[in-house]
Amino acid sequence: MVKITYVEFTGQEHVVDVPEGNTVMEGARDNNIPGIEADCGGACACSTCHVYVDTPWIDKLPPRDEMEDDMLDFAYELDSERSRLTCQLKVSDALEGLKVFMPEKQA
Repeated sequence: MVKITYVEFTGQEHVVDVPEGNTVMEGARDNNIPGIEADCGGACACSTCHVYVDTPWIDKLPPRDEMEDDMLDFAYELDSERSRLTCQLKVSDALEGLKVFMPEKQA
């Protein structure tokens, strides 16, 4: 299990254990974290699992691929450096301690 911190727009933090192999989106969904809607169920076909990655993690994550970049065009208040889709972030030991922040709303 990998500890990930999800921070709601209000500042409320949720620290949860997410199984390796799941996505950061599945960790939010399975733990009823508010703020990540994941309308497409993780198919990278929407932007409703959009988050802002804590700055120290930007360079530790794999780069966005073209499909994620395309979907992020629909995200609410995109941040060109910190915005990611949680359905595209696979959980591994390397993500231990990851912190993500939810936008005010999902697009």
